[in-house]
Amino acid sequence: MQTFHALRRNQVLLIVTVIIAALNLWLIYGVAPVVPKQEMAQKIFYYHVPLAWNAFLAYLLTAVGGVFYLKTKRTQWDAWSLAGAEVGTLFALLILITGPIWATPIWGKPWSWEPRLTTTLVLFLIFMGYFMVREFSGPYERASRYAAIIGIFAIIDIPLILWAVTWWAPEVQSHPQMEMAEHPSSILRVFFFSLFSFTLILIYLLLYRRHVANMEFLRLTQQGEVGDV
Repeated sequence: MQTFHALRRNQVLLIVTVIIAALNLWLIYGVAPVVPKQEMAQKIFYYHVPLAWNAFLAYLLTAVGGVFYLKTKRTQWDAWSLAGAEVGTLFALLILITGPIWATPIWGKPWSWEPRLTTTLVLFLIFMGYFMVREFSGPYERASRYAAIIGIFAIIDIPLILWAVTWWAPEVQSHPQMEMAEHPSSILRVFFFSLFSFTLILIYLLLYRRHVANMEFLRLTQQGEVGDV
């Protein structure tokens, strides 16, 4: 099997992703306005929210891949599922890092056990369990089957995160939310560009991780440890 970057389309994707990410960095710090009440801490918004949306997309891919893997037993679906889980968890970790960076100057403390933060942490911990199951559940087919089930049920937590501000009482919230449409256009333009940039990063990482997983599954197939690829 060819290396990932041996394909020209993957080389182009990497170059475009790096250029867009660099441009995004310039827009965030050189063009986006500074919000008076939050000052430079508001810049985290352009990372934190795109990371969250793309983490959810990656985890959705994990669930979809898990469903098709359980149905077909084909490792190509498990490769997508594993790629989504790993990239999604990387993004979820960055969410849990950028959140406290923003919260420290705004709330006066890095963490509050409010609903949105708590449900995000729960999702991250579920996928820590997902990786432990894959690693320690014995033969590949059994481990991947158990992991697929976890990945499918884990996405139940995503609606809890998205609508936590609405579903829980105001007195337990630390997330005073401004509707996206309420932001000025100067902020929205940079935000949507940042969302596009992080989506490109997501696509690149997913394709790369799927390729690596497929190479590993091919090796296991040749050793007789895995069935149909």
